[in-house]
Amino acid sequence: MSPAYINLSNPKYFEMDGIYYSTLIITDYSRENFDLLLKSIIDTNININISFFYEKQDKYKTIKDLTYHIGNVGSDLKVFRENRQDVDIAAFTYNDAKYIRKEIQVNNEDLYFLYVYINVFSNNKKELEYVLNKIEGILQSKGMQTKKAYFRQDLGNLVCYPIMENPKEIKDVARRNVLTSGLVGTYPFISSSIFDENGILIGTNLYNNSLVFVDRYSEKYKNANMCIFGTSGAGKSFYTKALILRYRIQGIQQYIIDPEREYLKMCEKLGGTIFKIGPNSGTYINIFDIREDSLEDTENGYLATKITKLIGFFNLIFGELNEEEKSTLEEKIIETYSLKGITFDDKSLLKFDNKKISIKPTFKDSNDMPILEDLYNLLNDEKTKKFKIKLLPFVKGSLKYFNNYTNIEINNKLILADVYELGEDNLKYAIFLFTELFWDQIKKDRSINKAIYLDEIWRLIGVTSNKEVASFIYKIFKTIRKYGGSAVAITQDISDLFSLENGIYGKSILNNSSIKNFFSMEEENIKILEKYSNISEKEKIEIKSLKRGECLMFAGDEHLLTKVEVSDFEKSIINGGENN
Repeated sequence: MSPAYINLSNPKYFEMDGIYYSTLIITDYSRENFDLLLKSIIDTNININISFFYEKQDKYKTIKDLTYHIGNVGSDLKVFRENRQDVDIAAFTYNDAKYIRKEIQVNNEDLYFLYVYINVFSNNKKELEYVLNKIEGILQSKGMQTKKAYFRQDLGNLVCYPIMENPKEIKDVARRNVLTSGLVGTYPFISSSIFDENGILIGTNLYNNSLVFVDRYSEKYKNANMCIFGTSGAGKSFYTKALILRYRIQGIQQYIIDPEREYLKMCEKLGGTIFKIGPNSGTYINIFDIREDSLEDTENGYLATKITKLIGFFNLIFGELNEEEKSTLEEKIIETYSLKGITFDDKSLLKFDNKKISIKPTFKDSNDMPILEDLYNLLNDEKTKKFKIKLLPFVKGSLKYFNNYTNIEINNKLILADVYELGEDNLKYAIFLFTELFWDQIKKDRSINKAIYLDEIWRLIGVTSNKEVASFIYKIFKTIRKYGGSAVAITQDISDLFSLENGIYGKSILNNSSIKNFFSMEEENIKILEKYSNISEKEKIEIKSLKRGECLMFAGDEHLLTKVEVSDFEKSIINGGENN
């Protein structure tokens, strides 16, 4: 507003502080228009300022003038019968005037004078001229005529400032009339963009090349949950790594379930803690652990809550259990805990130092809990024979690393659970173990932001799972917000995700994620996604044609195509030190 210098010596442009400005005045429009007038240029990556002015006209005077005009033109039509061209032009004018009068009188519309100015700017004169010609070409293709504000560039620049100044010298050129319904076509806010103040960079908007910043912990969104769906090689893992890296810099506490060992190198590079579970790991998690943080301060019923989770876990091992089998298994679980002195009384989970009566009791740790072998030893009757046979590998066979006390401590803000060694058939057991462990960690402190990334989530809520486990995962997505958390669902197996219980769990998780990222998918998966989400026909086509690293992002009510962007330095970290 206070420039160092202004140069008006050239009638083609207005120079101010080394920037060149030139204004286009829209002087005419298509007689009928069914689209947004400026959509084609707002979606371009061009430096422009656009100014609209609307002047409402007096309705009584307008009707009076129109009636007078209709009468005159009607008389002219009778006189100019000999000249066919004059008759056609007069007929258009006559019909337009009657239409406008009818809309004002019958449909209660108003008449406005419309003025539209487009101010283009660049720090290079040649580029300015190129862009002006480009915009003129785009507007003309949409039926609009323009005029350059030669010798009036100072006024063209002034009219695009937010000071409500529309100089008479140029407004007479720009003035055109429009009804109230026609004003909809001038609506300028038609290009979606997301620029959350405290957000992290996601990439660029494919429509207009603007930067996309998302703060998923913002109150702007109902929750901080995310879904990342896409076929293999579409770029979803790279995108997830970029998120982890940028939130690591912000100090967000993050937990990652990594079934395919995709995040291992990056986690090492970032100084995260890696927990491996498998035949060669030496890391153990006791499925029978009851942790102090598994309930909130105001809640009761540690054992009852744990039994529900255990039934889900054992369903993964034993297959779908009927009600009788569940009752039998629950009875044995209760008996297993009772051997360690743990009952439905929450106080039974406290241990006292008998030598120091005044010391506050502490919560029992993993070594005070039963292990799988304790349950196995109780399965001695005919009813539980099936359970004992299926538990044998977990107690004495190839999966005996599940039969041990927990020996890990979590003291890092970036934790990776590497379950790759378990193989395809056994992954779901370890994924469940770590998910439960991380969930209890997330509930510890509501004041800090945290996130859990569930890659291959279909294993826990798909057809190979069961409704107890799926309900537990759904509960995480439904309630994690109140703990300051964000749950991220990642999968390429869309069909499996919606296969359990007619897809109710997959749909619930999708609906409980305010931010959704859809990378390129096959036609079959797009049809499944359409069934469970509100994607439009246009968006279905866009998803199918996305390139690697591009996604359709739903962030709250905003839908936009985004290209994931990272720097070379970030890429070297994401690739574990290999910049490729």
